[in-house]
Amino acid sequence: MTRSSIKGPYVDPRVLKKIEGKKPIQTGVIKTWSRACQIAPEMVGFTFGVHNGRDHIEVFITEDMVGHRLGEFSLTRKFVRHGGKMQKEMETKQKEAEVSAAKAAKGATESKK
Repeated sequence: MTRSSIKGPYVDPRVLKKIEGKKPIQTGVIKTWSRACQIAPEMVGFTFGVHNGRDHIEVFITEDMVGHRLGEFSLTRKFVRHGGKMQKEMETKQKEAEVSAAKAAKGATESKK
């Protein structure tokens, strides 16, 4: 359920206070734990360090991000990969093919000399 349009967007006052009167170029990374804070037009150009539960992930704010929340750009789960034994076999075959292609290309260049 979205926030009521009567209330307006939720922008954390502490975040606004940190960027108030500062220029994006001079300010470094602004650390924040407020993942629910919506991105306001005043934040464009700043770099925020958004906490993901373990560390701060740097997020550079662009015009396309206005209206979204800071937490959307700082993922909390790390994607490893899909697949198991079958996926591993496919990857080893692919690596072997790359190595053999590299050897063939190297052999072709040496024979020309």
